[in-house]
Amino acid sequence: MMGKLEWFYKSVLQNGNMERDVVEVKECGATSEMVVFCFDTLLAALYGKPLPVCPSTISNDKFPLFVTWKKGSHSRLRGCIGTFAHLKLHAGLRDYALTSAFRDSRFNPIILAELPDLSCSVSLLINFEPAKNYLDWTVGVHGIRIHYFDGVAQRDAVYLPEVAAEQGWNHRETIDNLIEKGGYNGFIDERFRMNVKVVRFQSSKVTLTYHEFLSMKSIKQRNLNR
Repeated sequence: MMGKLEWFYKSVLQNGNMERDVVEVKECGATSEMVVFCFDTLLAALYGKPLPVCPSTISNDKFPLFVTWKKGSHSRLRGCIGTFAHLKLHAGLRDYALTSAFRDSRFNPIILAELPDLSCSVSLLINFEPAKNYLDWTVGVHGIRIHYFDGVAQRDAVYLPEVAAEQGWNHRETIDNLIEKGGYNGFIDERFRMNVKVVRFQSSKVTLTYHEFLSMKSIKQRNLNR
């Protein structure tokens, strides 16, 4: 039977197919059109209308991805959920636009009145590689996914590349907060930190505010009417 740690690495590195998937993501990358589709999907759900079909101009290759919703001038988090599985983008963007908006257990579901204050980010995850330890990554460049045993249970947790930089954390502060995010509330010393298994990764990310979304929709409509 595959061990928990072996499964952890294989689930991230896709059983040796990482290089092919990374190349595909680099060639495509996150685009503004992907974020527009997430907003369109959210709007349809809020108004009770049929969900839109993803434009054919968006790649339908398979990628790990996250969709993040934030609110207001201080970019307060309203929802952030994603997957490390390689999903086809058309379904993945639709599903995680809604999951992060309505089913992030940390927050109440997004409501229609919040729309003008929202921003949306699409992050496609790339360049996965095992780190030597919790210090072997760069703040502001890498996200990290961790796995550890707390004496009772196997646990894991993830931060996207922007989190540590936005919070002003160093490596130790990041790993300690991520360990707690994974569900451990006990004492954390250097030995505990060094036993944490870390996979580092990067992301291709695009963000639009609701007003930028409306502007892009307006420009597209004008072009269609010419």
